[in-house]
Amino acid sequence: MGDLGQGVRATRPLDAVRREARRAVEAVRAAWRGPGRERDLVVQSLKAAAAAVIAWLVGGVWMGDPLALMAPWVALVLVQATVYSSLVQGARQFGAICVGSVLASATLALTGDTTGALALSVPVLMLLSNWPRFGDQGIYAATTALFTLTSGAVGMSGVGHRIGQAALGAVIGVAVNALVLPPIHLRDVRENLATLARESGAVLRSVSDDLRHGDWDAQTAAGWLNASAQLERCLDALRSARRWSQESLRLTYGPLRALHRVPHMPLPPPNEDERLGRVTGHVTALTRALAVAVDDSRTPAPPEGRTLRSYAELLELLGDVCDAEADRLLDGSVDPRRGDEREERMRELHQYLQEKLREHAGLGAEHTAVLGTLLLQAENLWAEVLPGHESQ
Repeated sequence: MGDLGQGVRATRPLDAVRREARRAVEAVRAAWRGPGRERDLVVQSLKAAAAAVIAWLVGGVWMGDPLALMAPWVALVLVQATVYSSLVQGARQFGAICVGSVLASATLALTGDTTGALALSVPVLMLLSNWPRFGDQGIYAATTALFTLTSGAVGMSGVGHRIGQAALGAVIGVAVNALVLPPIHLRDVRENLATLARESGAVLRSVSDDLRHGDWDAQTAAGWLNASAQLERCLDALRSARRWSQESLRLTYGPLRALHRVPHMPLPPPNEDERLGRVTGHVTALTRALAVAVDDSRTPAPPEGRTLRSYAELLELLGDVCDAEADRLLDGSVDPRRGDEREERMRELHQYLQEKLREHAGLGAEHTAVLGTLLLQAENLWAEVLPGHESQ
């Protein structure tokens, strides 16, 4: 697989730059076009900035507190993905800030020296930051101690100001997140499912086009493997969206319905995640089988001629079915869309490939292995993207 590894290294930087640039442009266009995941991200980002500005105006300008930095800092962090997580993270962060402020003041009173206080408090607070009760907010105990000791405001008055500003920032951050267009992530599940289906179709069509035009070498196979790896990242994003969608309804379901923030279409069931996860696995297995077949040091021989072109056409049709599946998910339809002419052509190609597989069996195992594996993965994909309508 040496040539394949070199192909991966050669194509990765350029492909990665192109993919990221394309995604950035698509995200901007999607946010501009209308409601969706991208616009939700813009809204959340602007809300976080607004919460920080409001906290600064209240704590720094109106109250004139010299330690007002804590308020916008906490408010900015607490505009989380969901209202529930804002409350939980706010409680954890406030607790960590209190511990950091108190311990920093205590160690300074004990040592009488800033360096000594840092040496005593920061190691303890870093260990304490791993306490599960703090979650991922434990690091704020140590950073608060650093700010407290290096700013010079260490007395009881300074600690009180710092804790008060942290509480103010937490209240403002949670209030802005809960009352100003509260986040809801039911739409994210549907859009991530559709993205996974569409990306799967794009990989299948890319493979089909390369096979049909004879552009099949180690570098091409490396590109297929990179594209299938991207499917795994899409699947991870889907799982994350599913968790967020369940959490986003906690504490906010009634108010969100009143504000018409809950999408009208029902949430796709979890078995849709599992089904498209299996599609991803089959596409990945298919590209790996092709990568092995193109390796000159391996025994299996890839199909050629009309057999290869027929298989490429079958993959293209499966890619079209994946696109139709993505449209179905976005429209909120219940049953997979069917195209009788397309399915009939798929059956014809499948029957032809089965006949060629039987012929290949008489030529030796090396000719049969790759075609049999590829045909099996195509059948598996067919069964998942058109459940109940797979080939007989």
